[in-house]
Amino acid sequence: MKFNPYLFFNGECRAAFEFYRDVFSGRIAMMMTAGESPMKDQIPPDQRDTIMHVRLEVGEQVLMGSDAPPERWQKPQGLAVTINVDDPVEAERLFARLSEDGSIGMPIQETFYAQRFGMCIDRFGTPWMINGGPKQTGA
Repeated sequence: MKFNPYLFFNGECRAAFEFYRDVFSGRIAMMMTAGESPMKDQIPPDQRDTIMHVRLEVGEQVLMGSDAPPERWQKPQGLAVTINVDDPVEAERLFARLSEDGSIGMPIQETFYAQRFGMCIDRFGTPWMINGGPKQTGA
């Protein structure tokens, strides 16, 4: 079993996933606009350029998303996409990129459970938690 986060956007899905592709050095395996879908005749003309579905692959991990219909979009709340990396330097890089033009809930720092941990919301409204390197215990 795998869990795959599915993110909804308010018209910014394409820009968000192009950004995530660059941040995570991933590959957009599929991106379809509403106007390219088999349902295109049922989509209002002003919404045909919105993203109906996108799939970003980063190694064996998958992040998916779409633009929500305007009347159904809600700001994300009560969740965060969590990233775990072994290298604290990579955690800092990811945090810096994801927090660019966004907001920081907890600056990336050492905690009792990780060499680096931070929380931010990116410029597209997606909440992230970054864990970098398990806490090393001395013997």
